[in-house]
Amino acid sequence: MHTDQHWTTTPVTAELLRGALDVERTERGVMPHRLPAWARAQNNDGQLAMAESQPSGVRLAFRTRATAVELDTLPTKRVYVGAPPRPDGVYELLVDGSPVDRASASGGNTLTIDMTTGTTEYTAGQPGTVRFTERLPDGMKDVEIWLPHNETTELLVLRTDAPVEPAPASGRKVWLHHGSSISHGSDAAGPTTTWPALAASLGGVELINLGLAGSALLDPFTARALRDTPADLISIKMGINLVNADAMRLRAFTPAMHGFLDTVREGHPDTPLLVVSPILCPVHEDTPGPSAPDFSGFSEGRIVFKAMGDPAERASGKLTLNVIRDELARIVRQRAADDPNLYYLDGRELYGTEDAAELPLPDQLHPDAAAHRRMGERFAERAFTPGGAFADAVFTAAG
Repeated sequence: MHTDQHWTTTPVTAELLRGALDVERTERGVMPHRLPAWARAQNNDGQLAMAESQPSGVRLAFRTRATAVELDTLPTKRVYVGAPPRPDGVYELLVDGSPVDRASASGGNTLTIDMTTGTTEYTAGQPGTVRFTERLPDGMKDVEIWLPHNETTELLVLRTDAPVEPAPASGRKVWLHHGSSISHGSDAAGPTTTWPALAASLGGVELINLGLAGSALLDPFTARALRDTPADLISIKMGINLVNADAMRLRAFTPAMHGFLDTVREGHPDTPLLVVSPILCPVHEDTPGPSAPDFSGFSEGRIVFKAMGDPAERASGKLTLNVIRDELARIVRQRAADDPNLYYLDGRELYGTEDAAELPLPDQLHPDAAAHRRMGERFAERAFTPGGAFADAVFTAAG
C-alpha cells in the first residue's frame, strides 16, 4: 500500500464498472457479479456460483490524466489437487480502446478442488496489488482495466497519480451474450481475447458476457436475467453443456428452449436475437453425454474429456450436438415466421472440421487461445458486417 501524498485513492463503485449485472458490497470492497442477487439466490450449484463470480467481460472504466495506476484486489485462485499450479489471472490495461499493458496479482484466497472426489476447501488469504506504472501516456484519456475472465475477483481500492472520474458513455450498442465455458473464455490468453471480447472489439460494441462455464443449461433465472438487462443486441449460444451434463432429453429440450426464448422476448420483443448452435466438438457430435474427465495426464497439467454415452441412445431422445443443431435450426425457422429479428448461426461456422484439424481442442471440449481468436474474428464477420444479424443496428448507431 502506498501512503505518498501524490496518490489519489478512489473506492471502486458500480459507476466505475462495466459488464457486471450486480455489484456486491463486501467488508473490504466490492465483488462484481454476472448474475443479479435474486438469480444467485435461486441457484444451488457450486459450479455456477463460481462461474458467475468470475468477471469475464467485466472491466473498470474511467477517465484520467494519471500515468500510474494501482488496483488492490483480493482474487480467489483455484488449486487442483495433484496438478501443477495454475497461472495467476490476467488484468489487461487499455488506453482509448487499445491494449497497452497486462499484469497479475499475487496473494489472494485459495479454493482447493479435488477433481477425483468432487470436494473443495476454501482458505482465506491476503490482498494483492496490480500495478500499471510504465506505459500510460500523458494527457486525458479513457482507461479500462479488464478483470481476469477466469478468477473470482474482489476489488478493494483504486490508486492513481491523478484524479479519476467514471468514463463517459461510449455511445456504442450493447451486446448481451450468453453461452457456456467457451463463451466464458475457457483457455483464452486473457480477458480481452476471449472470443466474445474480441468480437465485441471488432464489432465496435459494448459487451456484457453471460458466458457461464458449465452452466448454459436453460436455467429460467438466467433467461430472466437476460430479459431484464438493457441491451441492443442479444445472442444465445446453446448446446454443449446440455450434452456434457446429460441434463435433459429432446422431449424436454424443445419446450425449454422455446420457454427460454419466450422469456428473453418478454423484455426485448424487437431486439436482434441471434441463436448460435455449438461449435464442432468431435467427441460429442454423434455421441451423447455425459462427459467425463480422464486424469491420466493430470499430474502434468493435462486433462482430457471423453463422451460416456452410447450413440444408440439417440433413439431414446438423448442429445448430441448434431441433434441439438438440427432442433435449434428448426426452432428458429418456426419462430422466425412471426419474429423477423430472430436469427440462427451454425456454430461450426466459427469452428468447424478444418479448424479442428489445424487447431484441435486440447482437452476435447475447449478451444485454445488461437481458436478463440479465430472464433472472435469469424463471429464479428458474420454478425456485424453487412448481411449479419447485428449489422443494421450497429451501422445505424455508427451513422
